[in-house]
Amino acid sequence: MPKLNLDMSRGKPCAEQLALSDAMLAVPAEMLMKTPAGVDARNYAVLDGIDEMKTFLGELMDIPAKNISVGGNSSLNLMFDAIARYMVFGTGNGETPWGQQGKLKWICPVPGYDRHFGITELFGFEMVCVPMTAAGPDMDMVEQLVKDPSVKGMWNIPKYQNPTGITYSDETVRRIANLKPAASDFRVFWDNAYFAHDIYETQDSLLNIFTECEKAGNPDLPLIFSSLSKVTFPGAAISCLASSDNNLAHIRKILSMQTIGSDKVNQLRHLRFFDFSTENFYAHMKKMGEVIRPKFDAVLEILDRRLKGVASWTVPNGGYFVSIDLPNGTAKSVVAKCKEQGVIFTPAGATFPYGDDPNDSNIRIAPTVPPTGELVQAMEVFCDCVLECK
Repeated sequence: MPKLNLDMSRGKPCAEQLALSDAMLAVPAEMLMKTPAGVDARNYAVLDGIDEMKTFLGELMDIPAKNISVGGNSSLNLMFDAIARYMVFGTGNGETPWGQQGKLKWICPVPGYDRHFGITELFGFEMVCVPMTAAGPDMDMVEQLVKDPSVKGMWNIPKYQNPTGITYSDETVRRIANLKPAASDFRVFWDNAYFAHDIYETQDSLLNIFTECEKAGNPDLPLIFSSLSKVTFPGAAISCLASSDNNLAHIRKILSMQTIGSDKVNQLRHLRFFDFSTENFYAHMKKMGEVIRPKFDAVLEILDRRLKGVASWTVPNGGYFVSIDLPNGTAKSVVAKCKEQGVIFTPAGATFPYGDDPNDSNIRIAPTVPPTGELVQAMEVFCDCVLECK
């Protein structure tokens, strides 16, 4: 077999998925100049999103439009900004800014998203690992950890988690909403990136953290992030941050010094593409899932045929990843051997803070980009390497 040249290190939409949104680039210019409310989209103003986009996102997320702030193409950018803001200015409730409080800690469910961990590492947090279970993070551990006032936040990808594909149970969401942190400026970072990314007919449901926190008397606890980056074009999408009135008032005050206005033309382009209809949005997402379903089928079939009894892996109903646990002490060797054969995975250890998987066992598989035929070849190579290293 000739050496392959496949990069499976990131969960990106494939060319066929991107093509489903190409018509958005053909929206007539005259439809992008003014919003239905009469705002000139070409000019300055409108700090954090046009009302029509807030309404649209609010309907998708089941959150009031007034509690949504619209950003650019990257929700990760919004998360970075949120932590930077709290480091410099605090959370707005009179507490000392995080950057002036000394050594702080952050809760990190593992395996998890390497770019999340990169942000908190950059800002100097000590990252505390909490294992993922089939229902989400180990909440007994979380509830103990938040008793420490130096613990300021917690990463979460609650639906089709990166990399496990797990969706938090209702009980887990309620326990998070009812946390009683010792730190009054503790925040739950809720990265709901895959809220609409179903692949199979069996679809996971996720309890609404915004509503549950209100019920629990903790409205300021969550910062809820999402985006359309894997819905339309990752390079030109829409992101959003949803939170309480109090949190958003603080954020908008600082944002007013940071920018003069949001990208209203792109927001309007998306709304025109979906014809302002959430029904059209979900029809589009069904097509997105249909494109990548055969790829997930292929990965899971090969793993089941070749590695049953050797490794364990998740079987997600949606999202972009399959998480596999190999025999302890072998993940780095497997990734290195795959690279020699031309198949690139995310570095072993990347799904843990500081790139340190204590068992050297977890690997994230991202099946979306390669054509199915090449993906099958890559997975056969992967299985060969696992069996050689076990």
